Amino acid sequence: AIENEDFTRALRADPKRKGLLYAGTERGMYVSFNDGKNWQSFKQNLPIVPITDLAIKDDNLIAATQGRSLWIIDDLTPLHQLDASTLKKEVVLYKPKDAYNLSGGKGKTSKTAGTNHSGGVAVNYYIKKKSEKDTISLSFFDANNNHIKTFSTKPNKDQKESKLEVKDGNNIFNWNMMYDGAESVKGMILWWASLSGPLALPGNYKVELNVNGKKLHQNFNILKNPMSEATESEMKAQFDFINDINKKMTEIHKALKNVRKVRTQINLLKKSISDKKKHKALINFANQLVKDITKIEETLYQTKSKSNQDPLNFPIRLNNKLGHLNSLTRIGNYAPTDQAIEFKNEITKEIDIKLAKIYVLFDKNVKELNRKVKESDIDLIQID
Repeated sequence: AIENEDFTRALRADPKRKGLLYAGTERGMYVSFNDGKNWQSFKQNLPIVPITDLAIKDDNLIAATQGRSLWIIDDLTPLHQLDASTLKKEVVLYKPKDAYNLSGGKGKTSKTAGTNHSGGVAVNYYIKKKSEKDTISLSFFDANNNHIKTFSTKPNKDQKESKLEVKDGNNIFNWNMMYDGAESVKGMILWWASLSGPLALPGNYKVELNVNGKKLHQNFNILKNPMSEATESEMKAQFDFINDINKKMTEIHKALKNVRKVRTQINLLKKSISDKKKHKALINFANQLVKDITKIEETLYQTKSKSNQDPLNFPIRLNNKLGHLNSLTRIGNYAPTDQAIEFKNEITKEIDIKLAKIYVLFDKNVKELNRKVKESDIDLIQID
């Protein structure tokens, strides 16, 4: 019930659900689900303050206060979906509110300023009681049921899952609508290069809440930014262009990881050879292999860069040039320019030539080295 001293200053009815009322009083907010027969506190993080006016806009509740500026209770759609049966459930996934395909994330909270609205799709869900043994995940799919991204309390790094934080009761997760980008290499220094994936296109999507194998689903829409001048075909061209760049960047970086792996294992091999003279031919073959793959590696990536300032001294290589194109193309939501397409084709052609050479070394020379090692009597594991 409304407290005796909390006289009402503003009263508004929710246009989306019959019987849902909001009351702004002298000492805060109240809500009723039955046309005012019963009221309950609806403060959230609102301090004790007089509410002088209320407005409902795009399923958000805006409260004007006396001395505390404006407050907004974002996303009233979970309240529209609450009913007697929902309150009895231990796990609930609410239908997300439609979101615009705008970049931007959660603003920082400070003691002197408000917090910006979180960008992306807000997924409201309820977990009555969470256990440490529970595996809880949120997964996103497109209209064709293609998997986009999964966030889990126990993420599987092999499947590129990200961490999900869950607490008892009501939870809100904001999906930034981003697809996975290119595979990265630990310690790599790049200049103004993006490995990020594209922003989800306008359309129909699905979210799945999985609690220990029990799955709940809700559909939602991502809407086109009404201020954007780009057509859907232009946005699709940008989406595909960025994905193509990242596919090639992943191919490069996987090759570079294998280069490091080959070099490391050859160094271990050489250390394990006690009779250098006897195995001189094998060592020379291994050294030449390292020399050949390193030469190609240095055309694909600037290996001299060890800090963020090093690109000022050492010119960027092919992977950085392609990654920089991603950075430029993802600004706004426009189709790639003719120059961007021509540059991508040109640089990709150079990359493919280098990758073809390195694949030959992997396929022939590495296998040949393995054969030579097997035919030798080298003890790879030695004890002093």
